[in-house]
Parts: sequence; C-alpha cells; structure tokens
Amino acid sequence: MSNTQQYDYQPGHLTASEPNKYGPGTLKKEEMVLNMGPQHPSTHGVLRLEIVTDGEVVVDVVPHLGYLHRCFEKHAESLPFNQIIPYVDRMDYLAAMNSEHAYVMGVERMLGIENDIPKRVEYIRVLVAELNRLASHFIAIGTYAMDIGAYTPFLWLVRDREHILGMLEWTCGSRMLYNYIWIGGLFYDLPVGFEERCAEFVRYLKPKLVELHQLVVENKIFIQRTAHVGVLPMATAINYGCAGPVLRGSGLRYDLRRVDAYSVYPELDFDIPVGKGEAGTRGDCWDRNWVRVAECWESVKIIEQCLKQLNGKYVRTRDFDPQAMVPKKIRPKAMDFYARAESAKGELGFFFRTDGRSDVPVRCKARACSFHNLSVIAELSRGGLLADLVAVIGSLDLVMGEVDR
Repeated sequence: MSNTQQYDYQPGHLTASEPNKYGPGTLKKEEMVLNMGPQHPSTHGVLRLEIVTDGEVVVDVVPHLGYLHRCFEKHAESLPFNQIIPYVDRMDYLAAMNSEHAYVMGVERMLGIENDIPKRVEYIRVLVAELNRLASHFIAIGTYAMDIGAYTPFLWLVRDREHILGMLEWTCGSRMLYNYIWIGGLFYDLPVGFEERCAEFVRYLKPKLVELHQLVVENKIFIQRTAHVGVLPMATAINYGCAGPVLRGSGLRYDLRRVDAYSVYPELDFDIPVGKGEAGTRGDCWDRNWVRVAECWESVKIIEQCLKQLNGKYVRTRDFDPQAMVPKKIRPKAMDFYARAESAKGELGFFFRTDGRSDVPVRCKARACSFHNLSVIAELSRGGLLADLVAVIGSLDLVMGEVDR
C-alpha cells in the first residue's frame, strides 16, 4: 500500500503555481505533465488539475478553475436581498440550508433584527441546517470511500441520505435547493408530524452510524489507503485559510458554532471533534474523514435537542407565524459588513456593501470554504504518489459550484 512518508522528493526549480508555467524547456528530465479532468470521475465536479510527475511521484499540482462558473456574485449585484437566497442555494448545493442560514443571518444583522427572531424559528433553522449537514457529510464520506475502492459505503449512505432529503422536501417542497430560511423568518412552519418523523429517523440512524464506523473508519484497507497520506500540518492549514473538517482534521478545535456562538447554538450541548492521528499522522486523509464521521454523531445530538425544544417550550401554536418578522422592504444602512457561519465544509462568509438607498446590494461577495480548501492541494500532494492524489482530493470534500461561484 502507498505511503507518502517514504518519499523525500524536493524539486528545486518550482515557484508559486501559475497557469501554463510548464512549457517547453521548463521540465526536468523524466518529468511529465498530466491532466486530471476537467471531467475526471474523482474530481467531484468540473475541475482540471495540471499535474507534474517524476515517474509515480507528484512534483506539483496546479488547479484550473472556471469550468462551472455560477455567476453568483454578479447576479447578487442586480437582485434584492431576498431574491438572492435561491442563488445562495446553488453554490454548495449539497448543504443549501447551511448556506441560507449564513446569508440570512448576515442580512438580519445589517437590519438590526437578529435578536427579534422567534425562538421557534431559530430552533427550526438549526434543525434543518444540521439535517443538511448530515446529508452533506454522507455524500462526502460515501464518495470518498468509493474513490479509493469501496462501493458499499456509498450505497448505504445514499440510502440514509434519501430519508433526510425526503423530510426536507416535505418541509419546503424541494429536495436540494430549498429557499426555506428567509430574512426575518421561514418560508413556512414545519409540517404537522415532522417532529415525530424526525425523531423516528434519529432512532433509525444511530445503529447505521455504528455500522458506518465499522465499515469505513476501522476498515484495514481504508486505513492503509488514507493513513499518513496527504498530511496537512496545522500551521499550513491556518496559513491557507482552510476551515471546517479540513482544519479540524489537523488538530485545531475551531468551529464557528462555538467561536461566534450564533443562533441557538450556545444553548445546545455538542462537542467539536478534531484529528488526533489515531490511525496515522495527525492531519492526514484518515483524520479528515474521521472528523466528518464524528460530526455526524454531534449533528444527531443537536437534532435531538432541537426536537426536545420544539416539542416542549417552543411547541407549535395556532397563532405562530414564521413570517411575522419578514420585512416588506429590505434596505440596510450604508455599510460594509461581513457575516459568517459554519457550513458543512467550513467557514462560509458573505461580505456586503450597501448604499443605504436601494434594496439591492452594491456588492455581495462569498467567502467559499471549498475554494480555500482546494488551494492547499499542491502542499498536500508534492512528494506523494500519483495514486494518492485521488485520496487527497476526496479528503477535501470539494463542491465546484462553491469554488466557481
């Protein structure tokens, strides 16, 4: 089995990654330029990787973007704040609820209404966001196992993800792109009986997560393919702006749900899993995958606590209106404002610039976690085997709709 620690390849002529820098006469003897993508089955989207190899050893990796450009930031310059939400969904389309939550909280803070949101609305937001986090992690873990040769985990996790997508479709009418979390509230209250069905799903899921741990995390072949591979030191992860499981896999206990304490997360009890190098080296591919599996358990804990509150102190009533705080006209004061939240893949932030006169932002820039996590791929891959590059890519959990926003 491959192990990047046995190589000590130090190319001397490389500089910072630039497009098309490997032209005629620039390569050393025995070096070769290969292309992975832009339609490679293991790149999780339309991404081209320009790879310089010396035999089986990776010398450098240059990502080429722009094949899946969503024009999000340009659309946002011509739409009112509330009409931008469907475009937010389409960046990280695997965790759209988390993206909506981050964007909506930013606009609410600019309007000064963040403390006026009803508690039931806040608990419903966290509930659906954590359900979507589970669904996103299921795809990340399942496709990662499939990338390195294990097909069964993917089928099992897609099966369990279908239950989540079915509940979210019951809530708002869509399986993946929701437009459910609105500025000031929600599109609608939870359907009658949702809390009971969600609790039933949690009871069903817990033994499945135990099986997942045995099938993937403790699997000898999976450990041999991921331990000591793609090691990301904590300092490198911080310098590249990595976030989410990629950063926490390197050992830093940094989660915006705790750091910024937004919404009702301060009232909830959950842990922040970090990589410890239990199977290999801290910060390797195995650690990043283990963090996602552990976060599934924490999301289940959060969901249970939200259901307890929604069935107890904040139970539904006939006069509850989730749109009571939705403003008729969204026109923040002139300001530059940055808001962020913990998406399934890390820190998702939105920078707003407003002029105080229009309900259309002058600028709405997204700080995408997948973009920063992708930027570190060359650091993880240099000196490793070409066969390990797919394992490194899969461990980053990239969504190209968020990278090419």
